[in-house]
Amino acid sequence: MRKNEFLISMQPLSLDDFNAFLKSDATIRFTDEVRSRIDAARTVIDNILAAKKPVYGVNTGFGNFSEVRIPPETVNELQRRLVLSHAAGIGPPMRHDIVRLLLLLKIKSLAFGRSGCRWETLQLLADMLNHQILPFVPEKGSVGASGDLAPLAHLALVMIGLGSAYVPASGAKEQQQWQLMDGGPALEKFQLKPISLKAKEGLAILNGTQAITAYGIWGLLKAWQLIKTADIIGAMTLESLLGTLTPFDARIHQVRSHPGQSMVAQNFRQVLLGSPIVASHKDSDHKVQDAYSLRCIPQVHGAVRDGMAYITEVFLREANSVTDNPLVFTETGEVLSGGNFHGAPVAGAADFMAILLTDLASISERRIEHMLDHSVSELPPFLTREGGLNSGFMMAHVSAAALVSECKVLAHPASVDSIPTSANKEDHVSMGLHAARKAAEIVDNFEQILAIELLCACQALDLRKPLKPAKGTGAVLQLVRKYIPFWQEDRLIAKDMAISTELIRSGKITAAAEEVCGDLK
Repeated sequence: MRKNEFLISMQPLSLDDFNAFLKSDATIRFTDEVRSRIDAARTVIDNILAAKKPVYGVNTGFGNFSEVRIPPETVNELQRRLVLSHAAGIGPPMRHDIVRLLLLLKIKSLAFGRSGCRWETLQLLADMLNHQILPFVPEKGSVGASGDLAPLAHLALVMIGLGSAYVPASGAKEQQQWQLMDGGPALEKFQLKPISLKAKEGLAILNGTQAITAYGIWGLLKAWQLIKTADIIGAMTLESLLGTLTPFDARIHQVRSHPGQSMVAQNFRQVLLGSPIVASHKDSDHKVQDAYSLRCIPQVHGAVRDGMAYITEVFLREANSVTDNPLVFTETGEVLSGGNFHGAPVAGAADFMAILLTDLASISERRIEHMLDHSVSELPPFLTREGGLNSGFMMAHVSAAALVSECKVLAHPASVDSIPTSANKEDHVSMGLHAARKAAEIVDNFEQILAIELLCACQALDLRKPLKPAKGTGAVLQLVRKYIPFWQEDRLIAKDMAISTELIRSGKITAAAEEVCGDLK
């Protein structure tokens, strides 16, 4: 039984709100103000219909057919046909969490009362989300200009009893099994009825950047956790390679005014505080300067943090905006056509996210290579004591290299492309969904690369015995060893990689470090 409520109001949603939403099964509830704004905007649409005044998307065709007047008796049929003709998505379905965000973002946008939909239409969207009726939304098919038309049309299909949707088959959410059903039966399973779309409603649902934004918010939530985790794992690597902490001295970063690099340097000093390994070579001239992948971690990791702060701001602005067209202004009774559906702001931000995370993935791979190269690390080759009979972490690095290369290809910006559509009515498009999908894939790749670095760093630290790591890095090492034993001889490495990935994804790595060295930035 649902106990929590997720309130939709005029107040903006934060990244923490989206994170809490995905981790709960809270019921969507609206404020009274939302209801009054929805009803007022719908009255404007009804008045236009009564006056028989031509307004785009209400009683005209769409795109290049915008000059075609639609007779009053077919304005509702227009909306149904719009959904059917625009449900042209291609490819596998979006993952469930992204569809949940897609629904939430569409609800949030409509709730501002600028789209002219009816209250029952908004309520059905909320009911679908509350019952975990997740439309089958193909990943591909949006150019991110007149909104994410194809993906949102597949969402609208279920609302009118068509298309298909995943529904919970049994059990609690943590153990949930999903069943794919036709749209009508999916609604009926929860005593919900399909709606007949009225004037403007189909367009209100289809117009908007909610698919781009859903991928972006999902990527941000995951990326921010990985960014902090990358500092912790990077510190373990630095320690295991007998790297110096001098480049992390606060004074160095105070004379360069980028806040991110100061945060990263602070994290490293905190995690490696009191490290016996670092102390063992502190006064040695064995290494005057470390390689850039160690020495420049604050500058690289820090630049990513600063860039991601900007990206977060852009996506949160978009998530709390109205990206429909045309827009209803109840203050004057006007319906104005514009271009808020264009995905340019979030397309560029998604491309930037892809570039930044690829840089983090790249520097992580370089650190992995340093640990495996005996001439650099002065550890057993490939971190195995019986090289030859054992290959150690040789292929784990190859996998990391493959993923980094893939990230570099995916980081090519999509937002610089534009293919005119709709007989040149929509002659400049953002390719925002392509950009956001690529960024999300890079997030997944980066997580796997960090998991490989974590495995190697733990092995390298164990090979430094009897020297002990710092309390922070030691806590992480101890956690990992509860699930993954020391690599004594070759075994199925894919299993270790999967466990390491899950430890990162669960947040346990960060929690283990922070438990002993305090909250990290």
